[in-house]
Amino acid sequence: MRRVCVFCGSAVGARPDYAEAAETLGRAIAARGLGLVFGGGAVGLMGIVSRAVIAAGGEVIGIIPHGLMMREAGNRDLTDLRVVASMHERKAMMAELSDGFLVLPGGYGTLEEVIEALTWLQLGIHGKGVVFVDTLGYWQKQMAMLDHMVEEGLLKPQMRAFAMIAPDPEAALDTLAAFTPPPMPRWLLPGEG
Repeated sequence: MRRVCVFCGSAVGARPDYAEAAETLGRAIAARGLGLVFGGGAVGLMGIVSRAVIAAGGEVIGIIPHGLMMREAGNRDLTDLRVVASMHERKAMMAELSDGFLVLPGGYGTLEEVIEALTWLQLGIHGKGVVFVDTLGYWQKQMAMLDHMVEEGLLKPQMRAFAMIAPDPEAALDTLAAFTPPPMPRWLLPGEG
């Protein structure tokens, strides 16, 4: 593993533990000699995790759509900030440049990004692990929803297992490093997704 993609909120959240987890994750990424790929924002948990990686001497690649950059949401202090045309292009580039995904607390955008990463794993578009960092139990209700999908016959148990969870940043990095993709048929070819 060379780089990890982190999905997280553009807000800091209501509890200081979320910001602490983002900072801890950033330092841990750099300490392991990994690079960070993220959404390129200077605000919220995104800004915190990226600044922590930079402060610890790690590589950071930010990817942001032009429209958000124009609204001054981009982190202009990054040495590698890539401005793309759309959110779709952003997510594809984030997946291409990273070797796995970590998910800190976040809102709609974070949820949408991680569900797409899980869907791409299910379809065999990539074979990269996805680990939720469960700060203060933030992701427990989402995990219960995934379990409900299995119970209702709408998600296969082996696909449910793709959504891994860890209690803290260090455990999440360990879980991601240990991930081995299962043999999966490739449902879509590049450009068909």
